[in-house]
Amino acid sequence: MAALRDPDAISVSYEKLPGDGETLLRSGLSLRHMRMIAALDDHGRVSAAAQVMNISQPAASRMIAEMEAVLDVKLCERLPRGITLTPYGQALARRARSILLEMREADREISELKAGKGGSVFLGAVTAPAIELAVPAIREIRRIYPRIEITMQVETSNVLARELIASRHDFIIARIPDDLNPRLFESRVIGIEKACLIVRRGHPLASGKMVGLEETAAHDWVFQSGGSPLRQAMESNFLNRNIPLPDRILNTSSLLLTLVMVAQSDAIAPVSVQVARFIQSADGLAGAIDVVQTEFDIEVRPYSLITVKNRVLSPAAKMLHDFILREVG
Repeated sequence: MAALRDPDAISVSYEKLPGDGETLLRSGLSLRHMRMIAALDDHGRVSAAAQVMNISQPAASRMIAEMEAVLDVKLCERLPRGITLTPYGQALARRARSILLEMREADREISELKAGKGGSVFLGAVTAPAIELAVPAIREIRRIYPRIEITMQVETSNVLARELIASRHDFIIARIPDDLNPRLFESRVIGIEKACLIVRRGHPLASGKMVGLEETAAHDWVFQSGGSPLRQAMESNFLNRNIPLPDRILNTSSLLLTLVMVAQSDAIAPVSVQVARFIQSADGLAGAIDVVQTEFDIEVRPYSLITVKNRVLSPAAKMLHDFILREVG
């Protein structure tokens, strides 16, 4: 089937030139095709991808057929529920994201120049460096360049790394998850996170005396999800001392829910030292939360400043990235 011509087409002529590296440039693939393959990768259903593209499902199916005809490969396989991308489809989706990101950056840069703005930055961070590094850096950058627009997501490293790969962040301050290929990223270790245990004011463990780990096991606990570095560090403390793990656990990634549970019950929660300081300080929440004085330390894996390899940062993103790097340097 011949490739349909499209006003967004990267090039309108179709010519097979095996191995010369320019086959796609001459193929007739368009930005709409790039958006379609990325949407298929995101949602795993033709109907959902069609909805994202604001077209009908038959039109989406035709677009898939166009791409497969141009490339002469199968891009996706039908499943009982949805589709899965073939290795060819995965390769195209990965490159499509880079193309779409560059177009988004071009659009953003041109719009900002037209509007006289200073640029925009999308970053993600795990909680401790968000408080200790990102917020002070953002405050200083905004003071010097008040027209810069900054969007920050605070989440787990697993979420942030995937958002970074999907081009939803310029850079992140987090840890590379074990299940992702570290060769995808450029990273630099910039800090070691220390944690502590928090309880409500008046809690039996908040007497000011040093508390052993075995004294905490009988209480309710609030933990992050099983794969989080903070939880792994806390569980290692139990296992290394041959102390049974707590039985009564609430799992949540929400810091707000963690604080509510701790403040309104006898539950214990491990949090970063930076979070605990903020909660207790007069400049922070000054809340009714105490830090347990423990006989043991809780050290979490170091966190890094992470970008995607070979992805160029926008001027505004590079400025914030380099500012953070100088602050920890």
